[in-house]
Amino acid sequence: MKKAILATKVGMTQIFNEDGVLTPVTVLQAGPCVVTQVKTVENDGYSAVQVGFVDKREKLVAKPQKGAFDKAGVAYKRYVREFRFEDAESYEVKQEIKADIFAAGEKVDATAISKGKGFQGAIKRHGQSRGPMAHGSKYHRHAGSNGACSDPSKVFKGKKMAGRMGGKQVTVQNLEVVRVDAASNLILVKGAVPGPKKSLVTLKETTKVGK
Repeated sequence: MKKAILATKVGMTQIFNEDGVLTPVTVLQAGPCVVTQVKTVENDGYSAVQVGFVDKREKLVAKPQKGAFDKAGVAYKRYVREFRFEDAESYEVKQEIKADIFAAGEKVDATAISKGKGFQGAIKRHGQSRGPMAHGSKYHRHAGSNGACSDPSKVFKGKKMAGRMGGKQVTVQNLEVVRVDAASNLILVKGAVPGPKKSLVTLKETTKVGK
């Protein structure tokens, strides 16, 4: 991995290019992220860059975290993540990673926690079909049969049933960076990004090349 940054989701909008083509985009407040620690193979057994994002009040910081921030000489941060960059040794503590690390036209993978929708039925959760809505049907939005009776006398694992929906880590791959505003640290990504507004989003260079 060569590039990555932490961002918060601002919301969605739409922009027009020079040809007048409308593009739906997600606006991300990307960085600036501050390098809080550089891990090396000699000291830590692997090479990585630890970054912090979004300032945090001192009274909300745990003592072990406070000691780590004070040692690095950086402000207290709400989010701390590690990126295993190929050139991790070239980074220095207190160095800032800004939105201009990406450029328009590049492809990225966006990772975030999806919106939680609570306990939902099989129709909404898995897109199953409902039964007849006539009065005599008595079968409208139930999940239907769960399996055989005496053999195997159980419901197999992985059966699509009602349950908790959303609130999981989701990665959307091969999103195109439409525009980068380096002055305001904004990255505009084509399409939708998981998670609600103000949620944490991790942007990395894509691991798969789209056709």
